[in-house]
Amino acid sequence: MRTTTKSAWRENIEAILIAVVIAMFIRTFIVQAFKIPSGSMLETLQIGDQILVNKFIYGVKIPFTDGKTLIPGKDPQQNDIVVFKYPEDPSKDYIKRVIATAGDSLEIIDKQIYVNDKPIKNEPWAIHKDKRIIPGQFTTRDNMRKITIPPNKIFVMGDNRDNSHDSRFWGFVDLTEIRGEAFMIYWSWNKDSFGVRWNRIGNLLF
Repeated sequence: MRTTTKSAWRENIEAILIAVVIAMFIRTFIVQAFKIPSGSMLETLQIGDQILVNKFIYGVKIPFTDGKTLIPGKDPQQNDIVVFKYPEDPSKDYIKRVIATAGDSLEIIDKQIYVNDKPIKNEPWAIHKDKRIIPGQFTTRDNMRKITIPPNKIFVMGDNRDNSHDSRFWGFVDLTEIRGEAFMIYWSWNKDSFGVRWNRIGNLLF
């Protein structure tokens, strides 16, 4: 009887350990969950949305290294929604939309973004809640001189264009700092109404 009990305990412990290892593997290399804490990506992402991020799509990175890639993937493309280590504080994760990639030129004139000298027109997700246009000598929010995105870097912005702390203010994101691409909302909690946003659960992100 004692042997049977020990065997059952051992099987349970082994099952738990295997489950933990599988969960850690999935979280490290394939999919990870993130929570949206701010309104910089409104209306695409609401405060309280919880999203899934594909960590495999941009390549499998070796843990505890400076972004060294084990299995290569695709490079981020314009309009991808990416999660990355905040350049000014790598302990924090940020989520923004890719606006331009390495080799692209970028310029902002009175809120209008130009990539490779062509205005970006098809941005249904971009919102402007502040009608003011602030000159470039005061801030780079609405006006920014032409720049070229360096190799292995991307330029990102929040969809809430007038209220987003992004590449306009702190610069580029290195490809090695990208955690993955956001692809789905799996849970959404509205703390103001203390309720679940059922209509958002399962929504794919574009």
